Amino acid sequence: MRALAYADYQALRSDAEVIEADFFGDKVLRLTDGNFMKLFRRKRLISSAAFFPYAKRFASNALTLRKRGIPCPHVLGTYRVADIARDVVHYEPLPGQTLRQLIADPAHFQDAALLSEFGRFVAQLHNQGIYFRSLHLGNVVVTPENDLGLIDIADMKTQRRALRKSLCLRNFQHMRRYQHDHAWLLQQDGDLFFESYSAHSAHQWDRQILSEHLAVAGQA
Repeated sequence: MRALAYADYQALRSDAEVIEADFFGDKVLRLTDGNFMKLFRRKRLISSAAFFPYAKRFASNALTLRKRGIPCPHVLGTYRVADIARDVVHYEPLPGQTLRQLIADPAHFQDAALLSEFGRFVAQLHNQGIYFRSLHLGNVVVTPENDLGLIDIADMKTQRRALRKSLCLRNFQHMRRYQHDHAWLLQQDGDLFFESYSAHSAHQWDRQILSEHLAVAGQA
């Protein structure tokens, strides 16, 4: 990460479209060249973000995912803009549509192959030791090559071995807040998703445990 003067930040973000903001200011910007900037605010004076800023985590996670063959945004740079007390990641977006965007179309909502592919993809993440806390359909992209990839990747942990079963089950809970996601996953009582996930998982699963866990998560 390098320091970025406020004047240089302003020049970089000139005429940008604000994609996301909150009470404290801009959070995500789409630049005029189509690339993005994501801004991170340190919420506490003493926190891990002071030592390992989220912008740097985003870049580190992008490198890890690419090494493991998972499509994700391409990071162009990470900066600290002291005048606005923000850490910034500048990146090229991952081309494609999110699963959430796709399943808004009834034809895609009923696409059994797409649902099975998502089950395989989640198993692939877990097999490769990727614990993506923001796992929901708005953060999974179908690329023009019909591969699945991840976006918004700052909040992620990785390990060399497959995730243990308890972490796999906990990861399903990150889809609990999204009713439409849940309805898509549990089509045909969840058989399409669970059969694909189980077939590709490094673990042996009891179908009832998987289905009950995600059903509970969806109802919470």
